[in-house]
Amino acid sequence: MRPMRLLGLKTFRHGVHPPESKDETSGLPIRQFPFAPLFIVPLVQHMGAPSIPVVEEGQEVQRGQRIARPDGFMSVSMHAPASGLVRRIALAPSISGRMVPAVYLEPFPGSTQEIEDGTPCPLDATPDEIIAAIQDAGVVGLGGAAFPTHVKLKIPDGKFVDTLIINGVECEPFLTTDHRVMLEESRDIFTGIRYLLKVTGAEKVIIAVEANKPDAAARLRETFPSDVNGSVEVLQVKYPQGAEKMLFSALLGREVPSRGLPLDIHALCCNVATAAQLGQLLPRGRGIQERVITVTGPAVKRKGNYRIPIGTPLRFLLEHVGVADDVNRVFLGGPMMGAAAPSLEISITKGTSGVTAFTDTAAERTHSPVYPCIRCGYCVDACPIFLDPSLLGRLAATEQFSTMADEHHLMDCFECGSCSFVCPSHIPLVQRFRASKAAVRKSKAGAA
Repeated sequence: MRPMRLLGLKTFRHGVHPPESKDETSGLPIRQFPFAPLFIVPLVQHMGAPSIPVVEEGQEVQRGQRIARPDGFMSVSMHAPASGLVRRIALAPSISGRMVPAVYLEPFPGSTQEIEDGTPCPLDATPDEIIAAIQDAGVVGLGGAAFPTHVKLKIPDGKFVDTLIINGVECEPFLTTDHRVMLEESRDIFTGIRYLLKVTGAEKVIIAVEANKPDAAARLRETFPSDVNGSVEVLQVKYPQGAEKMLFSALLGREVPSRGLPLDIHALCCNVATAAQLGQLLPRGRGIQERVITVTGPAVKRKGNYRIPIGTPLRFLLEHVGVADDVNRVFLGGPMMGAAAPSLEISITKGTSGVTAFTDTAAERTHSPVYPCIRCGYCVDACPIFLDPSLLGRLAATEQFSTMADEHHLMDCFECGSCSFVCPSHIPLVQRFRASKAAVRKSKAGAA
């Protein structure tokens, strides 16, 4: 399959063009966010088993110190976002609406909050040593999926990677986190890329950037090291260009098979902020205890890109930046693939790439009446993986979940929201698909 080109730039087939809404923060440099009076660090911030605490209530900890260890390979370490006192280890609310185990940490008010270096992981370490260091550093995919990075990088026997793609597309409306990271942390990105190339054995790297970030593409090209084999590719602006399946199609002309993995087409994709974290943490032997987040939306008064400690309560964050009186909905992430916060008592986690707050007026469409499907086909034309959202929506309404999965590839849907965005009847298709996929997983787990 040949990569598709539009206006001379590579892209994928189908997709949509939601308003970008990035201008208000794309030019704002990264700033350090203040420390909350109490951090709540969930021990479930990644796909896989919860981390196991290695501290006790009443214990003093230093910023960056490991406070929870992995529970098996599909798990990662957690680190203290501040020097302080462990007040308690108890359940806390999460973005999923469930209560999860968490460490409650009260920072020392007079501390300098410096971070001590640990044991560095050199670039000449073996792939297995680098993978172990990544797990110990607690790094997960920072693009939003929060999949443990070390698990993704463990190449099974019989598989190989020839191309590594660094995803700097950031097609989600409102968010400019990756944009600022590319502008301000390019050297860390390339250090991280060196580790990624060593682990995967890939022959080359492609850094993907959308055409609405010409300054980021220019910065990366200026600092591209001579010892790294690769290039910076500028892609057409279209949503969901940043989904890894779309990147493989646009850049390589390769299609991940249904229910398959990127390794099936000898490629691997890593978010640009994740690469930057690897470049910052591994040479210093540190763990991830903060990340860059875009705080924006019509309801936010002091929009910006902030380096925010993990575990910062959402309520404290919003109080600091200020929100409009008629704030209506708050998303962790952006409006297309982000999740609406069920409570302001939840915390910022490693997978939080943005906080987007809307007013009553801005959120009006989300409360529009739902009308019957008129079979217009807009959703079919929008779906980037060529599913039939209209048919799937009708099957979901009658709870024909096994038919959706077995005959119509429901599980290939990565919930980009393109179908919901274009639906003139305002049918919440992606929400129905999420619920249907959960029902399929529950059914399979019960039959196992």
